[in-house]
Amino acid sequence: MHIWANNYVIKQLQVYSVNVTFIKAELIAIHTGLIPAIEIDNIHDITIITDFIAAARKILESKVDLLQNMFIPLASIAQTFLSKDNRNKIHFWYCPSKAKWPRHKHIDDQVKASSCTLTFPSKESYLFSKKKECDITLCKWQMSFANSLKKGYYFLNFENEKERVIKPTYTKRGS
Repeated sequence: MHIWANNYVIKQLQVYSVNVTFIKAELIAIHTGLIPAIEIDNIHDITIITDFIAAARKILESKVDLLQNMFIPLASIAQTFLSKDNRNKIHFWYCPSKAKWPRHKHIDDQVKASSCTLTFPSKESYLFSKKKECDITLCKWQMSFANSLKKGYYFLNFENEKERVIKPTYTKRGS
């Protein structure tokens, strides 16, 4: 991302985020750019250009959301900046990638050309990451339950029709 002043790039920032949703990545980018922009002396007008305006709208919504832990700090930063001076403004502009605006295209090309080491090189999706996290948690729970001295007293083994122990799962209609 770039911070511009008087038609020149004054700061260039890069943040790598792996295995996050698109909205989380956009919020991380807005947060990363907003803090140094606010710290520039005599800045009164900030324009955030994004191809995902829904993320910007989330910052201003007051309803309960799973990503609220990301929205609240952003809203707080924006509120602090806006209340410092009555001339201070933050604008959000929507610029889709297909518009090919030179500044946006330059950053888009830069992002697509950058690379970083993935946590799970063969599996790079957010869903894989979440499934792996669930599998690890479930495995730990099964191991601690299997070794528990309270098993048989407070917890019982459930068996299926073939008298095999049913292992706990986290899916709907699981054990």
